[in-house]
Amino acid sequence: MSDLDVVEIAAVLRERRREAVARLAGTDAEREAVVSAARESVTDDEHDPEGSTIAYERRILDALTHDMRERIAEVDAALARIDAGTYGTCTRCHRPVPAERLQALPTASTCVACAAR
Repeated sequence: MSDLDVVEIAAVLRERRREAVARLAGTDAEREAVVSAARESVTDDEHDPEGSTIAYERRILDALTHDMRERIAEVDAALARIDAGTYGTCTRCHRPVPAERLQALPTASTCVACAAR
């Protein structure tokens, strides 16, 4: 990969990180609202036929939070590989990761062959 390609990918990664952090903040705020509403409510939402339960909503928000944190960690790891000069090198076999793979999946740390294992 050329230095220009890596600079462009780094910009994409930084933007993806910014978006994930913003989504995480929104999800955290929504989860806090659900938890707060549960504390203030005395209804039995577990047996309410009208809608989803607070526990269900909290589980969904927990899963979204987990996914956003994983996405941020993947982006941070890719940015660290760029800083270390190892971006574009498979972390398993140490061969080059095809540029097409990195353009499609900028957080990829392995080549296609290693990813398939």
